[in-house]
Amino acid sequence: MSQPVLELKDASIFQRESLILSDVSVTIEKGEFVYLIGKTGSGKSSFMKTLYGDLPLQKGTGHIVGFDLVTLKEKDIPFLRRKLGVVFQDFKLLNDRTVKDNLLFVLNATGWKDNAAMDTKIDEVLDKVGMKTKSFKYPYQLSGGEQQRIGIARALLNDPELILADEPTGNLDPQTSVEVMQVLQEINKNGNTILMATHDYALLLKYPSKTLKCDENQIFEVVQKTV
Repeated sequence: MSQPVLELKDASIFQRESLILSDVSVTIEKGEFVYLIGKTGSGKSSFMKTLYGDLPLQKGTGHIVGFDLVTLKEKDIPFLRRKLGVVFQDFKLLNDRTVKDNLLFVLNATGWKDNAAMDTKIDEVLDKVGMKTKSFKYPYQLSGGEQQRIGIARALLNDPELILADEPTGNLDPQTSVEVMQVLQEINKNGNTILMATHDYALLLKYPSKTLKCDENQIFEVVQKTV
């Protein structure tokens, strides 16, 4: 049996001294597509931040892509993030650089040296999100949906073992949300494991999958009723 990509047991999530979530036990296996739902303020973002090393895990046990979250040191965080792809609600693209230069920035920062290999990788990830012809554009020249596709391409650059998508459709209209969701579904079909925080219940109905819910300081799996 392969090691789960993410496993938390009896974990407590804190933001400074405030307890946000308690007794969290979650397992995500390789290849799964998992939703994380819950009202604003229910702890979704704090949970995500704990997974990529922004908040320390102070209680319980937690392993993600081979890293122990309890003993994670500051110097290990860049290595953890190389094995994760993070997609943000507000895209977080560098507006003064072209799409290609945004992606080159990440490759340079994560230790790539071979220019030809970098060009090939950028072409590959842009192709996966249907943006190969837009590499010379600046983010402000793109629509919100296109910017999020670039955000997803950026998350794929280092072949992550897990993609954390934090409200990736939160700033998009319903039609564009569906288009971005189709990109994520396609990536998942190709073997990428995805944990996606969302409050867009229309997407859950359209693309049902395993669902975790944050509510009253807990995270639990929701059994979706089939129609």
